[in-house]
Amino acid sequence: QNLLGNAWKYTSQTSQAKVQFTCTGETGGLTVFCVSDNGAGFDMAYSEQLFMPFKRLHAHHEFEGSGVGLATVQRIVQRHGGTVRGVGAVGEGAKFYFSLPAAPVVTDLGTW
Repeated sequence: QNLLGNAWKYTSQTSQAKVQFTCTGETGGLTVFCVSDNGAGFDMAYSEQLFMPFKRLHAHHEFEGSGVGLATVQRIVQRHGGTVRGVGAVGEGAKFYFSLPAAPVVTDLGTW
């Protein structure tokens, strides 16, 4: 939901917006998915900050948000035994790849 919401948000100022969700195949027992768009994109020089809470790569007045969406995505995907990464270019859009194992992963979530 966060990845699709971001794609929608960051294409809001693009006249011919395009958002895609695809399954790119399997590798190492993981199924790889991709959410891509042709929106605002981001500078790869700052890609290390993508999944850090409250680290925004766009000004708040450009695009609303709290800066925790991608950190949430990473945490959920990792808890399920997968990985997530993003690639992009300013003005050319972004692609977020995430992988999940075919079989469910049981983790100890601790005591609530």
